[in-house]
Amino acid sequence: MTSHHRVWGLLVVACLFTGVSGKARAQVKVFSGLGHETDFTRWLGGVTLTGQIEGGIMANPARPQPGYNFGDFFADHANQVQLNQAEFTLAKAIDSTRNTYQVGFTLEGMYGSDARYYQLLGVSDREWNARYQLIPAQAHMDVHLPWVTRGGLDMQAGILQAPMGVEGLDPTARPFYTLAYTSEYSVPFEHIGAMFNWHVTPMVDVTFGIDTGNQTSFGRSDNNNAPAGYFGFNLNNLAHGRLKIVELSRVGPENAWRDIGHYEADHTQRFWNDVSAYYQVNKRLSLTAEFNYLHDEGTRGMGARGQFAGVDAESFISFLSYRINRDLTFNYRGEIYRDNNNAMVATFRGNTSYMQALAGTGGEVVPGPSASSHGTTYGEMTLGLSYRPQIGHHVRVFMLRPEIRFDRALNGTTPFNGGRNNGMFTFGGDAVIGF
Repeated sequence: MTSHHRVWGLLVVACLFTGVSGKARAQVKVFSGLGHETDFTRWLGGVTLTGQIEGGIMANPARPQPGYNFGDFFADHANQVQLNQAEFTLAKAIDSTRNTYQVGFTLEGMYGSDARYYQLLGVSDREWNARYQLIPAQAHMDVHLPWVTRGGLDMQAGILQAPMGVEGLDPTARPFYTLAYTSEYSVPFEHIGAMFNWHVTPMVDVTFGIDTGNQTSFGRSDNNNAPAGYFGFNLNNLAHGRLKIVELSRVGPENAWRDIGHYEADHTQRFWNDVSAYYQVNKRLSLTAEFNYLHDEGTRGMGARGQFAGVDAESFISFLSYRINRDLTFNYRGEIYRDNNNAMVATFRGNTSYMQALAGTGGEVVPGPSASSHGTTYGEMTLGLSYRPQIGHHVRVFMLRPEIRFDRALNGTTPFNGGRNNGMFTFGGDAVIGF
């Protein structure tokens, strides 16, 4: 581990100690107590400032060369402590249960190693070359419109975190430090655009939206010249309120013209489809299942006979969460991910390689096992504990999450540990503190 990484590790520990000792501050209402009360000052009184820090490590006994855990984004550097996120969020939330006209916003800035994978082409991707980078993780206006139905319509417009999938960027909203293959390779990350959620009935929500593409912006900064968009639905309050089903689909060109040409990049569609079901068995036990299917018509450009040469991947993930007591929760994740063309799962060496690959400008990419012409089926199982005590002292969240993870290529290929093994064992976890 370099001295630079040791410094960040010590900073994370210091921040955690600060939180336990009671010196951290709680969520701040930035404009409270303004004096003369008007509609505008009441609106300002709901503006909040929050922040949190996350750091972690995933150890790999195989000591892969040149030091990467294959297929892992947030914990890609084996045996090294990383400052994953240091973020601050200024927000005015809207309340969708109140069907009145409302206006809010969210501004989130984030610094850390996770930012390498959440940049936007043309916005922040060329500003940083180091492992720790800075991004506008969110910058959107939020509006609730009491139109058409009793539930009304929610809208978000600006820089948005993609809504598809069970696991996302916020570590406090997911059960594990590491992400599943599906959450890395088969769902989008960031958008510039607009999303709408129409509350048709208490049981049915309809979702739709349009954007410039996955992690792209406008003009020359876009990797193609066509938009993309979402459509889907939520089924709420099923099985006496215990079951929720979310279906979300997305379609639009996503490939870079530098890789496959202008015509192909603008006309080959990528189809993303994700269905998730959340079931609360009882007060302690909850189950989640996610099925994902992705098909891209033109990732490999034109075929020998002039047709588009596409790729596809399908996956299934199961989650189990059992609350042992007020502070401690056991978590399980099991996944089967089928990369039919060895075109999805890869490791991006270097601090800018992921965004360079997205833009089609190069990047040091280590793909899956190219020797197999029949694709690779990945299996992954992760076991972990989430220790999340209410420690007081105005700390909003304090969390420790140890985990062990087993990855394996189920059809005999050897993508792991520098191409030496068909399996990989890692263990470690993260710590989060927020005010």
